[in-house]
Amino acid sequence: NKLRGGLKIAAVKAPGFGDRRKAMLEDIAILTGGQVISEDLGIKLENVGLNMLGRAKKVSISKENTTIVDGAGKKAEIQGRVAQIKQQIEETT
Repeated sequence: NKLRGGLKIAAVKAPGFGDRRKAMLEDIAILTGGQVISEDLGIKLENVGLNMLGRAKKVSISKENTTIVDGAGKKAEIQGRVAQIKQQIEETT
């Protein structure tokens, strides 16, 4: 893809396990303005369009960590997710 001048992409292993993994993927989608792509949600990889992909100004990838900086997600959606996470933390403590 890079040689042809296409999209700048990278594949990394999804974080977490089970339901936690699904929640973390949703967090990434909200942060970047993208959509979780999963057959569990009825979305097959071959049906994905560019409008479903998220964006970020910078993504740093190492063997152990992936850092997303300045994602293109909507501020209100990000703040809503932060509030939801805070509420979940309060309920479990």
